[in-house]
Amino acid sequence: MQQIVADAPKDAVVEGPERVILAFGDSLFAGYNLETDEGYPEELQRVLRARGINAKVIDAGVSGDTTAAGLQRLDFVLDNLPEGVDLALVELGGNDLLRGIAPDQTRANLTQIIEKVQARRIPVVLMGMRAPPNGGPQFQQQFDAIYPALAEKYGATLVPFFMQPLAEDPSLLLDDHIHPTAQGVKAMVAAQVDTIVGALPAEK
Repeated sequence: MQQIVADAPKDAVVEGPERVILAFGDSLFAGYNLETDEGYPEELQRVLRARGINAKVIDAGVSGDTTAAGLQRLDFVLDNLPEGVDLALVELGGNDLLRGIAPDQTRANLTQIIEKVQARRIPVVLMGMRAPPNGGPQFQQQFDAIYPALAEKYGATLVPFFMQPLAEDPSLLLDDHIHPTAQGVKAMVAAQVDTIVGALPAEK
């Protein structure tokens, strides 16, 4: 009974047309080693609805996806979306880093992904990644420049470093030191929800 009472006020304030958000990414969206309701898209939907936004966040995260793998499946995802998607979160590049893929290739793949999404008249939030220093300064500089450059070129909203809360507090990471705990997901959403809300287009 307490749970029902606790949830009732959140449900009561949700109003307006449904705002559909596509969360397209890798294991950081797929909720690696978390419960099904603890992933980033699920937490984002909860937080948005708690703010009174009638949000539906579609989880299109696939663990292990590089930017190339994301590009390969993007058309299928877009073709099977419901009508009226309001916003797309594009979160890819971490696995490119882990595999040492050339930054030029990552940039080329992300460019095509953004263009395909925007061709459907869906605005983009680009979830930025940053390279660790162990790849060398040149690699780090080239990779880190990808996301701000693409956001500026295509008029996308930029989250400068998607994993910033985890970098600031390693206790929010799982034992693999890569993926967030459930608390880590909450911290990431809390840090980024204002940016995402700001990127939602005006209600039609």
